[in-house]
Amino acid sequence: MTRARIPCSAPAPREDAPAVRAAIERVIASGWFILGPEVAAFESEFAAASGAAHAVGVGNGTDAIALILRALGIGPGDEVITTPLSAAYTALAVMMAGARPVFADVEPERLTLDPRAVAAAITPRTRAVLPVHLYGQAADMQGIEEVASRHGLAVVEDCCQAHLALTNRRRVGTVGVAGAFSFYPTKNLGALGDGGAVVTNDASLAERVKRLRNGGQTDRYRHELPGVNSRLDEMQAAILRARLPYLPDWTARRRSLAASYRQALAAAPVRLLAECDAGHVYHLFVVRAGRRAALQDHLATHGIETLVHYPIPIPHQSAVKAQNPQECPAATVACGEVLSLPLYPALTSSDLADVASAVNTFQEG
Repeated sequence: MTRARIPCSAPAPREDAPAVRAAIERVIASGWFILGPEVAAFESEFAAASGAAHAVGVGNGTDAIALILRALGIGPGDEVITTPLSAAYTALAVMMAGARPVFADVEPERLTLDPRAVAAAITPRTRAVLPVHLYGQAADMQGIEEVASRHGLAVVEDCCQAHLALTNRRRVGTVGVAGAFSFYPTKNLGALGDGGAVVTNDASLAERVKRLRNGGQTDRYRHELPGVNSRLDEMQAAILRARLPYLPDWTARRRSLAASYRQALAAAPVRLLAECDAGHVYHLFVVRAGRRAALQDHLATHGIETLVHYPIPIPHQSAVKAQNPQECPAATVACGEVLSLPLYPALTSSDLADVASAVNTFQEG
């Protein structure tokens, strides 16, 4: 396969490469690779950047969600309302905790969890609501908070695509009881492998997550809880520490590129997703197209790589059929239309102009 001239993402270190290499060498020289000073320092630094009192490094974003739910005592017999439009790992994390994911449809313009659909999905078994801040834009947290408060439900935020995003000037992850982050390499803050974190203002919750991530140990070889092995390792923590100072500038660049896309595609034969909050951090720049496959082929002929996030609604995944999921029409329609255009801090203005030009020349009929 010919490599695209303009890739959809570019996760390799660039201006941060010297700092990343120095971090790697520092860990190698230390000889300490699991739950050491790099993890502790990153937890402190990421908590501060996220506006939270506590951060706990874990193996990945999926584990972060599952561990929050388990720390809240949510498990078999309980239900967690979440979105049908996300990576399937959001729902799989609920299942990992032993609970049942219940899907409520998305708002057609924002494509995040619709508070009205959440209200309609509540049953006596509902324990939590799990919104996803999709593509870098926060869900309607005010509406979700209002519904959750009326019914005494915990709000757990899936922030895996929304590092440093804001919702009504509040950092995502600090609105609900806790937030889950992923550091998969293509994320806005990416490791060079898997990694994740839980952020929270609840000290006791943070402590429970710390125990659960490390086999439920209180002391070495004393396992008081049926925990798991989900530890952010020292190497990835050091790499994340090296990259974290760059994140504000990278976020500003993403927002600038997104604004350029919006201007250049104002008359294009695609639909742009609404920017509902200036705190959007543009993990992805997603458009909607009725003839998505044809548009994707058209862009490929111009050397432009695109991806689909996500082509299958989670309720249609075989892995969740046993959960008896509800149909979510708005999400199903969106899954047939969404297309992610190239967007990353190293994308040049010239390349963006080429992408926009190619989209504008697409023949819709």
